[in-house]
Amino acid sequence: MEPAYPQASSVEHEPSLHERQRRELLQLLEPAGQRSVAELAEMSDAERCKWLFWNLHENLDEIRPMEPTLQARVTSMQYTVVDGTSLAADGALEKRLDLACQWTLSLSYPGYPEEITHAIGAGWANLVVAEQPPAYLTVASGQKAYLDADHTSYPNQLYLEGWIANAVWQEMRQHLTNPNPTCRTDVVLLDNVLFPVKDNFGFVQGPPGAIGVMNMEFRAFSHPSERRMTRRGEPRRRG
Repeated sequence: MEPAYPQASSVEHEPSLHERQRRELLQLLEPAGQRSVAELAEMSDAERCKWLFWNLHENLDEIRPMEPTLQARVTSMQYTVVDGTSLAADGALEKRLDLACQWTLSLSYPGYPEEITHAIGAGWANLVVAEQPPAYLTVASGQKAYLDADHTSYPNQLYLEGWIANAVWQEMRQHLTNPNPTCRTDVVLLDNVLFPVKDNFGFVQGPPGAIGVMNMEFRAFSHPSERRMTRRGEPRRRG
C-alpha cells in the first residue's frame, strides 16, 4: 500500500544549515519526546508540547495511527488593518487576524472508544487575511501555515503562523465577534495535515523545528441550552 504522505529520500547528503539547527533543537526535546504515551497524563503542558513536536519530527509513522488532533480554543482576538505602504505583493492593505488560544491535543488510544484530550498550553494563531500568502510568510505552495514555538524554552507555547482567504474570514467573523459567552470558536488541525519541516519534506516550509500545516478547520460551537431556548421560541411544526 502506498504511504498516505510523501516519504523522505534515502540518499545520503550533507545536511543543510536548517536541518542542523532542527537536529540541535530536537536534542533538547528528546527527553520528553521519548517518554511513553502512558506518561502524558503526568506531564506538564510544556512537556506534552515537547513530546508532540519530537514525535511528529522523529516518530511520524508511529504517532500517525493515534490520529493526533490539535485544537486551539480562541479566547480573544485582534483584527488589524494596516493603512500605509503594504507588504502584500499586489499592494492591497495588509489584514491580520491574531487569535489568543488554549491548545489541546487529542489522541486515539487502542481499546478506547473515544479520544483522550491533553492540555498543551496557551499560544497564538497569527493569520494574514489575503487571497494568497504574502512573500514574507515562510510557506510552500499549497501550505496554509506552520506551527512554531516559544524558543525561550522551546517549545513551551504553540504559535500558528499562516494565512486564510478573505472568504474564510467573512464566514467566521460573526462567530468570533459573537458576544454570547456560550459561543466559542476553535481552530482545528487534523493529523493528516501536519508534517515536520525537515530535509526531503520540501512540500512544507518554516523555521527549524516547525510543523508544516496544509489545512485548517474553523469550528463554531454554541451551548446546548442556547439551542434549546432558540427552539422553544420557534413555532412547532406539524405533519
